[in-house]
Amino acid sequence: MPELVFFSGTMDCGKSTLALQIEHNRSARGLQGMIFTRNDRAGAGKLSSRLGLVTEAVEAAEEFDFYAYLVDHLSRGGRCDYVIADEAQFLAPEQIDQLARVVDDLELDVFAFGITTDFRSKLFPGSQRLVELADRVEVLQVEALCWCGARATHNARTVGGVMVVEGAQVVVGDVDGGDEVGYEVLCRRHHRRRMTAATARAAALSPDVLPVEPSEPPTAGPPVSAPLTARS
Repeated sequence: MPELVFFSGTMDCGKSTLALQIEHNRSARGLQGMIFTRNDRAGAGKLSSRLGLVTEAVEAAEEFDFYAYLVDHLSRGGRCDYVIADEAQFLAPEQIDQLARVVDDLELDVFAFGITTDFRSKLFPGSQRLVELADRVEVLQVEALCWCGARATHNARTVGGVMVVEGAQVVVGDVDGGDEVGYEVLCRRHHRRRMTAATARAAALSPDVLPVEPSEPPTAGPPVSAPLTARS
């Protein structure tokens, strides 16, 4: 039976790479899929991986109707055996409903890829709806790591390396933000403490945490007189 599958994880865990791998494996067997994305780092109409792989995709803007688009495509004699939707966290809940209808009414497998929570640890509406509707939710097993080496579970937004917790939910950036808006994956402890790799390095260089120079040894006091002995 066709399924709606949601592949989720933090940034840097290989979601887009897996999407490209699924496309490659299925196309190699003669199947034809439709690829959709929104706000990809490579620009409109692209699905890209941080490994450098890129393929063409249909940009699913805010008013885009997945079900209507695919019905029109099939009605015109086009072929579609499966659907890939990357950056699914940016989709509206109504668009997730459309993807579910594609599975149920058009009987096509839909593979959606996205992060679950935003930089404030709040669910994206699209991801929340996917969790509610998906036949399966697969948490990717390629673990992204926090700067401390622990498993990264949270996404942080940074400006100049400093973590911020206010602002619009969707601001496109990358993990190499520099002085611009960027993103970093952190473990829960360091996300709660708002400690990014940059602020951790700054703390390590702070004079307050450097070893204190040993103080001068105390000066020797006056010699202690030898005890007097009784004379006969």
